[in-house]
Amino acid sequence: QVQLVESGGGLVQAGGSLRLSCAASGRIFGTYVMGWFRQAPGKDREFVAAISWSGSRKEYADSVKGRFTISRVYGDNTVDLQMSSLKPEDTAVYYCAARRMDRLSGSSSVYDYWGRGTPVTVSS
Repeated sequence: QVQLVESGGGLVQAGGSLRLSCAASGRIFGTYVMGWFRQAPGKDREFVAAISWSGSRKEYADSVKGRFTISRVYGDNTVDLQMSSLKPEDTAVYYCAARRMDRLSGSSSVYDYWGRGTPVTVSS
């Protein structure tokens, strides 16, 4: 099993920044993609960003392009999400996910492991 633990969520004013981190531990083998998803109250979980094992390939949701940056150190079991120019509509619980395949995807159904989430609230 793989355990994912998110940290860094909190309350921030619109226009501000936050940095989320996800630490993976457990039986980690091979290459895998790490992703971030979010779920706002009353809405479905949606894709935010994903990064390949090497960190050379990244994918973002249109709603966060140019504002959020996903990063990881090659071979490291942590992944960060730097969020800037935050908007009230970014308010959600943010989840870290891992996929046992080095192929980027915005579909939550293909991810194998999930963290419990960290809440982000952006006030106007």
